[in-house]
Amino acid sequence: MSDRENLMSDAFQVFMQEAPQHAEAWMTAVRNLGDSSALDRKTESLAYLAVLSALRLESGIPFHVAIAKEAGASRDEVISAILVGLPAAGNVVMRALPVAIQAYDSPKAYP
Repeated sequence: MSDRENLMSDAFQVFMQEAPQHAEAWMTAVRNLGDSSALDRKTESLAYLAVLSALRLESGIPFHVAIAKEAGASRDEVISAILVGLPAAGNVVMRALPVAIQAYDSPKAYP
């Protein structure tokens, strides 16, 4: 298992293991959507962190922090991405902040 796979949530790992055809279909769609984006990799990664935070999907934060960090995002940019949804989504985004900071500061968070 790669370092990046170790950062995947348990639920996503089970999904990939127990439903491989669905997982492959999902990952194909994800790759195609990424390929069609006009955003650069870093900006898209930061935007994705903002969405995960607003939707309270903290389990995906470590994996996507690693991607953002690999794309050149600074610790402050990751924090700002988490908090950008504060006015619209409210303080629920703060739940993602400790998860994101821990993931960014962890040596395992850099694949």
